[in-house]
Amino acid sequence: MNKKEVANIRKQFKLDHDLMNIYDILNVYITKETNEIYHWERLPFELVDREKQELYMGNFKKLLTGELDQKLFELRFQEAAEEPAQVMLHQALVSGDPEEWQDLMLMLVDRMLKDAQYERDMVVTFVRGQYYLPTKARNDEAEESEKNEVFAHPFILCSVNSTEKQRKTLLFDYVEREFKYNVIVDPIIKLSAPEQGFLYPSVTDNYSDVNRILYCTGKSNFPDPHFVEQVLNGERSVTALEERAIFEDIVKEVAGEQLDSATIAQVYEEINRVIEMNEETKEEEPPKLDYKDLERVLNASGVEDVTTEKVERAFETIVDNKNYEMKATSVMPKYTSKSIKIETKVATISVSPQDLRYVKQVNFQGKRNIMIEVDEDVAIEGFTLASETLLS
Repeated sequence: MNKKEVANIRKQFKLDHDLMNIYDILNVYITKETNEIYHWERLPFELVDREKQELYMGNFKKLLTGELDQKLFELRFQEAAEEPAQVMLHQALVSGDPEEWQDLMLMLVDRMLKDAQYERDMVVTFVRGQYYLPTKARNDEAEESEKNEVFAHPFILCSVNSTEKQRKTLLFDYVEREFKYNVIVDPIIKLSAPEQGFLYPSVTDNYSDVNRILYCTGKSNFPDPHFVEQVLNGERSVTALEERAIFEDIVKEVAGEQLDSATIAQVYEEINRVIEMNEETKEEEPPKLDYKDLERVLNASGVEDVTTEKVERAFETIVDNKNYEMKATSVMPKYTSKSIKIETKVATISVSPQDLRYVKQVNFQGKRNIMIEVDEDVAIEGFTLASETLLS
């Protein structure tokens, strides 16, 4: 599943969208004290108050918002799972009976409660419905029938949301003309900040892929292993943060622990060039780097003594697989091509990868300093910084 496919689905989660139908909604309330289901309720979505529908739609869009491999993870199902979740989800997907779908979703909630303890009361929301994706790019000059040619995709979406107690407040009663202490015991369901959830099935090339599921987490780079492996029976996925660490370890294994700023900048420029070429050719799949690609990047960046054998050995040492492929977007600093952060105890400095060559670490009077080359006066809070001449 790529970024474009996720975006196409996410934008359909709004009221009265002609390419989205939601049939049923199931809400399950879990208390933290007992770690049990306190209450559940299933309704046809069309019978839900419109104001509530809008809140739910906002929740579903928020759940599907984020970068792939950071907050959204496409997972394969474990092949050897006992009582596999895939079978349960597929049965619920094709079932035309709302009660059967409800019972299967409640079984998933039971899995969530097993060997897990929540810090707050939780609400798990399930919806089942159908969305539509075009079979081809729309053309304004095409026939109307061609423009409206779409594939129907049945789906199940789950959103897990925490609750919080309402604050104590002081109110003024206009009728009684007095100040009142107001205490509301009903908890607030935090629909604007879902903890985690999933969309089943995933989508590949605009086709439903029942062998994969899109897992969503509210905390970047921290998928819940219990939910992923025990509830969904999904195979663990490498996060962008972990892949960046793998990249760094492989480069250190090949080039050594220390590189000058110009070399580091060139490495990122070469990788960013790969990403831009992928965007220009409008490739659906994100670009990846194998050992041959990394060898080319390091050689083009001026790293000395880089050989195929050396890079292969580094891949085998770090990931035990010389054919491992890294997503180019994941290994870029902060997972974008926009900036690199240089963090010290004194300050945090952000520079673009192409400008990293102007940053150097120098020794002056026995102390390490960061030196940034600039071609204009530096202003601090409206004051122009005076220039100083350093003499060693």
